[in-house]
Amino acid sequence: MAETFPPPATARPTMIDVARRAGVGLGTVSRVVNGGHGVRDETAQRVRTAIDELGFQRNEVARALRPGKKSSSLALVLGDLTNPFYASIAKASLEVAGQSGFAVVLGSVDEDPEGEKRAIQELVSRQVAGLMIVPDQGDHSFLAGAGVPVVFVDRPATGIDADIVMVDNEGGGRLATEHLLEQGHRRIAILLAPSYYTTGRRLRGYRRAHRAADVDVDESLVVQLPEGNAEAAEKATREVMLRPDPPTAIFASTNFLTEGVLRALRELDREPAVVGFDDFRLADMLPTPVTVVASDIAELGRSAARLLLDRASGADTRPPQRIVLPCALIQRGSGERTRDSAAKRKSR
Repeated sequence: MAETFPPPATARPTMIDVARRAGVGLGTVSRVVNGGHGVRDETAQRVRTAIDELGFQRNEVARALRPGKKSSSLALVLGDLTNPFYASIAKASLEVAGQSGFAVVLGSVDEDPEGEKRAIQELVSRQVAGLMIVPDQGDHSFLAGAGVPVVFVDRPATGIDADIVMVDNEGGGRLATEHLLEQGHRRIAILLAPSYYTTGRRLRGYRRAHRAADVDVDESLVVQLPEGNAEAAEKATREVMLRPDPPTAIFASTNFLTEGVLRALRELDREPAVVGFDDFRLADMLPTPVTVVASDIAELGRSAARLLLDRASGADTRPPQRIVLPCALIQRGSGERTRDSAAKRKSR
């Protein structure tokens, strides 16, 4: 007799699911679930009906909070914490929040729109005082009814007008490319992580620098990677450097991609000029230290936390702000190789 198994459990319904079923905003569901006021009886009944139909259960942490109790927690939703970029943002925001007596609840979601929505729903259910989010590429209009202030970090979101703290990605891309052009390079490859707002703006800077120097871009050297990791960059670097007419310089648009570029070049025994975007540990300790375009990543976290605290306390009631932090070029050696020196190394 064949053994039978129960069907797999479905995902637990979220407040977002309740909001969709009831045809209301996320903030309305939160107020009904947490016993808040300001919701019409008819609307509240629609929400309760949707809750019953879906079998929604409130998070136990939120259940322990008294209705109306002011939260002393902020929430931070960001990508993979093994990435030093996100770890720096988290550490800095924790420090600023702690100085004001606030805790920070972390949610880590790596480019997963549905996962991000679930994480935000869970954090809103805990009645946090505000949200800091490194957004994915989905629609964030659902946050308009969240009922808490929101600050986006590193990239803007779609579907909502909110505060944003970010790096001057386009300016940094232009800085890197201008520097390579000044060393005489005319065939500059750029490696790009897939479809991210930040790397898209860095590509804009790359193109602007070429136009300003009256140098045509060889589109075959604009390399869009299938994944934004070192392995993909290593493979792409091998392929581009083994062409009959390889580039004499490479601009890697993230620190992970720079790592992959360096691995491939060591294996191939090639020395084109290299400039990376974002600094990384030991970049200055390599046999040829790596030239990078860098920004103050910790300041991203600090600025976002300060702005969110001001919004949560009511001290800042201005329209949504756009804070852009500058980039700087750190010359260490790899980006100062000239076109002639790269060509000589290739011919050896």
